[in-house]
Amino acid sequence: MPATIRDNDPGKSATGYFGNATPMTRYSGYQTWTNLLFSHWRVPPETLQTLLPDGLMVETFDGDGWLGMVPFAMEKVRPWWFPAVPGISWFLETNLRTYVTLPDGRSGVWFFSLDATKRLAVRVARRFWNLPYFDADLSLHRDAHGIKYRGQRHGQQECSYQADMQLDNTGPLGIADEGSLEHFLLERYVLFARRPDGQIYLGRVHHTPYPFCTPRSVTVRQTLATAIGCPIESDRQPDHIAFSPGVNVSVGKLARV
Repeated sequence: MPATIRDNDPGKSATGYFGNATPMTRYSGYQTWTNLLFSHWRVPPETLQTLLPDGLMVETFDGDGWLGMVPFAMEKVRPWWFPAVPGISWFLETNLRTYVTLPDGRSGVWFFSLDATKRLAVRVARRFWNLPYFDADLSLHRDAHGIKYRGQRHGQQECSYQADMQLDNTGPLGIADEGSLEHFLLERYVLFARRPDGQIYLGRVHHTPYPFCTPRSVTVRQTLATAIGCPIESDRQPDHIAFSPGVNVSVGKLARV
């Protein structure tokens, strides 16, 4: 039987969907995420559903599925028992993701791919988190006018992107209102991962709500979507964009669903 596609109910408290109720009591590690560009495309939910593993259902907002590409910088990455290490704890990452629910309604992020510049991080995440990380050459250059993001996955010429963002430095930062599209896309505190045996696991993170703004303009070209079988043209521009300077993050352990 085809999986049901759930639609977010803007009238329901978003904390009920996204797991940002209270901090966890124990953490496996800490990290800081900075210079995040949230670029999202509307995608027919039926298209996304065909790309998901059994047991996960597309979560929609106003009837649409959403595919997100998020380039950013990872900083001060460390386990709970050890300090951050220069040369290891700082790197760049880009994830391609959508939003899903379990049959019981628990909601979270499903990552189609995660590109990173640190080989050790790629191997640790693949081994212990069962996440689809890939080695890649990524760059992030920021100046007074905005940020240029670039990415090319190792050994896969068809997997690349570039994004040029202009910021209005006079614009204020805000926090997403519960029930809004921004809250649906940004305020996510649960991820799902699948082990080789098919078992789904759940991981949690905790941080303060993202301070964000809408960039003055963003131009994106990417082939990450078509590489996973999602028919988004390489020059199609995002339907929603947001930028956050970043947050400090606490990371929990994976738990079997």
